[in-house]
Amino acid sequence: MTLDDRKLTETGLDLRAADERTDAETRDRVLLLACGALAREILALKALNGWEHMDLHCLPANLHLWPDRIPDAVEAAVTRFRDRYARLFVVYADCGTGGRLQARCAALGVEMVAGPHCYAFFDGVERFTGRAEDEMTAFYLTDFLVRQFDAFVWKPMGFDRHPELIPMMFGNYETLIYLAQTDDPALDRAARACADRLGLAYARRFTGYGDLGPALAAQG
Repeated sequence: MTLDDRKLTETGLDLRAADERTDAETRDRVLLLACGALAREILALKALNGWEHMDLHCLPANLHLWPDRIPDAVEAAVTRFRDRYARLFVVYADCGTGGRLQARCAALGVEMVAGPHCYAFFDGVERFTGRAEDEMTAFYLTDFLVRQFDAFVWKPMGFDRHPELIPMMFGNYETLIYLAQTDDPALDRAARACADRLGLAYARRFTGYGDLGPALAAQG
């Protein structure tokens, strides 16, 4: 694991812009408070669209292992930065919080990405919802989760120590669907290997950035 990946999975990615800019410099800027699992995609969209007025501060990606902690972590970040920026936008979907993150953001007066999770907004929430019945037995990965499969799936579920748990926990799944943000043959091979390790059929769907781009563009 590289140093950048450790920052994403353990401590979160902070590009330091939010801390290094003066209050006068941030007054007319937008701060994206994002899940660390989305850092690469957000940076790519910023570069592609020339969104120089946006700063990025990421919370640890491994909060997804404890989704009940996400609302408090987001609130702490909002409290830390809200007086310095013209606007804050929370780049999380519900992400397993059972509506608590949406309620917290509403109480704080900040917007967040629509949808139940990143699988849905990468695929497009309407398209993902429309496929839900046909894909009830699908397990999804994104670019980030392919890169971090061991850290976010294999080890947390105990498969490194107890592989006999795989058929117990994945017995009702049939297919691993890789929702690809990029055309990367190496990631495709890695995703296929993840499917093999779980004993699942493999499918790849190129989504690009889905609804994430329009959601960020709407922030001006």
